[in-house]
Amino acid sequence: MGFLKDLFFKPPKPGKPLPVTDGSFVEDVLKSEIPVVVDFWSARCSPCQVMGGLLDEIGPDYVGRVRIFKLNVDQNPETAMQYQIRSIPTVMLFRNGEPVDRIVGLLPLNPLRAKLDSLAQAKE
Repeated sequence: MGFLKDLFFKPPKPGKPLPVTDGSFVEDVLKSEIPVVVDFWSARCSPCQVMGGLLDEIGPDYVGRVRIFKLNVDQNPETAMQYQIRSIPTVMLFRNGEPVDRIVGLLPLNPLRAKLDSLAQAKE
């Protein structure tokens, strides 16, 4: 039975996108001391699945430099409305609690990596 627990209840790997909700957004995103990426997505959106896969792939490269979160817009409409998310996937980049960039739609891996590199390296 222990192998099933290990298989289904493993903690997420470092750097993998973590869920964020309307209730946890302020604490997790706006009060973060390091830059944050928020992937606004929906389970019914195929391009969202692709973007989520890209963030899963590169997330471990940014451990300690950028935090990555996923916000399901169907389950958390307040935050999506607050940030005027009109199309998904939308990825927003935050620094010091303020949005600094927005990516609407799919972005290939290397340009996405360049955006995260810039976010991680920028100093206020």
